[in-house]
Amino acid sequence: MEERYRKVLEKGKPQHEPYDDFYMKHPPMDLARRAKIFSPFDALKGFDEEIASTELNFETNYSDLEHVPAEEYP
Repeated sequence: MEERYRKVLEKGKPQHEPYDDFYMKHPPMDLARRAKIFSPFDALKGFDEEIASTELNFETNYSDLEHVPAEEYP
């Protein structure tokens, strides 16, 4: 998680007195609906799989590069 959002996460969910003005206008959202709204959004379908595949391919082919002098890199 990015450091800039850590304070927001640590702050937690705001607490209000039951049945005060804010509570009446904005009742708590049930967890199922909240999870649906804030669930991850995959805008680029297949992108994560392609990145994982590329990373695995790179690790397989270039895992021993630490021992190869820079002028011999492919």
